[in-house]
Amino acid sequence: MIAVVQRVNRSWVEVEGKTVGRIGRGLNVLLGIEKGDAQEDADLLISKLVSLRIFPSEDGKKDFDRSLEEVGGEVLVVSQFTLPASLRKGRRPSFDRAEKPERARQLYEYFVKALREKGIKVETGVFGADMKVFIENDGPVTFILRSEDLKKPRNQKG
Repeated sequence: MIAVVQRVNRSWVEVEGKTVGRIGRGLNVLLGIEKGDAQEDADLLISKLVSLRIFPSEDGKKDFDRSLEEVGGEVLVVSQFTLPASLRKGRRPSFDRAEKPERARQLYEYFVKALREKGIKVETGVFGADMKVFIENDGPVTFILRSEDLKKPRNQKG
């Protein structure tokens, strides 16, 4: 599972000219589901997202001091099937690594539900729709999270 995470002042998503999700201060998350991803991948990303210290301190003196939970931030989650694309060969992206739509939708919905269960206000786009995403990036501060990078190697403790 791949997430492009952007710290935002505000963000919203439109489908057919209508706003379907809107947040204020928080995180815009473009979420890509890869073949083989499971709920464990979503849980790893969520755990990192809510605790990652990427917001400034209250006095503004430290830029990376507080987490999403600590600032009461909101999250806009937008499905992004192009994130797992391979661009290694040729000039056209290959989407072989993207999960099939039915399974991807299940994991996307699980991700949103599990994030809400953490007490975070979550808005979404519409899975599989042609969307226009508006982002007022704060910083700009942008990170790429991969669930694979968050998994512990088998022989490593802690």
